[in-house]
Amino acid sequence: MTIDQMPDIDPALQPTTEDLTFDLKAALRAIYLIRTRAPEDGFTVQSLGSERTGHAVLIDERGLLLTIGYLVVEAESVWLVDADGAAVEGHVIGADTETGFGLVQMLGRPNNAPLKIGTATDLNVGDLAILAGFGGCGQSISVEVVGRREFAGYWEYLLDNAIFTSPPHLFWGGSALIGMDGTLKGIGSLFVQESEASDEDGEPREGNMIVPIDLIHGVKDELMKHGQRLSPARPWLGMFSAESSGKVVVAGLWNGGPADKAGLEAGDLILEIAGQPVEYMAKMYKTIWGLGPAGTTVPMTLFRDKRIIEVEVESANRSDYYKKPGLH
Repeated sequence: MTIDQMPDIDPALQPTTEDLTFDLKAALRAIYLIRTRAPEDGFTVQSLGSERTGHAVLIDERGLLLTIGYLVVEAESVWLVDADGAAVEGHVIGADTETGFGLVQMLGRPNNAPLKIGTATDLNVGDLAILAGFGGCGQSISVEVVGRREFAGYWEYLLDNAIFTSPPHLFWGGSALIGMDGTLKGIGSLFVQESEASDEDGEPREGNMIVPIDLIHGVKDELMKHGQRLSPARPWLGMFSAESSGKVVVAGLWNGGPADKAGLEAGDLILEIAGQPVEYMAKMYKTIWGLGPAGTTVPMTLFRDKRIIEVEVESANRSDYYKKPGLH
């Protein structure tokens, strides 16, 4: 079942227009369905698949849309569907691996107004918001901000001050976090169990991780002009990580990536990076990125099969592994 075939969200969780100071229905019309297809031999297909569906948010009157980057990386085909059901082709402007944002240009003019970009700097734990998907109120949910904290993703990704909301939107990718002022506060990225906020029974509260909208300002112009950041890329190892009892473990590898080529294996315990102890993923990423730009050699001390192993990984720019979209 795809996102556009899903039944409506429980009406008790849907947002209402009561007490709102902005036009909710107009705001929701700025959210599009996005369908993309990556080539079968694309590097990211091994993890993300070739067919991807989610949401994208219209952010200017010329047809520029903001979404989450994993929906559009390596995409060779992009289709957008508006609130009236009209489909139009689009093309990828760029996907930024540091923020996680993706930009798409509609090939045509939109028939509705964009959603105004706001700020998440004033969004605090306990604040209310709307996590909105394509499909109007029926595919949107009233949420509470349950966390603002650092987030380390298993795919070599780190945010200093991510937004966590609850209850969860079950089709979150590219959804719009709309504040009570009617502006765009962030873009939906993940389904998570927010362990720092528990329900009445002490169980982790399920929710979503949102990328704060403020991060777009540091990269939008460069993506528009060049399709990527101009600053040196961070070193990328091509591994998936997990935390367990104060340790970091290799959970998986990108086939053909730097760590795979260096001989790392799933299950390896990462003891040190360049002589620095590793206790959690955020520290590991900061240590790796502090060694230099992409291409830097990353010395790693691993524990495998009851023995310590020293490995050097020749890091890379992850974007160099991606197939680039064709020109329009």
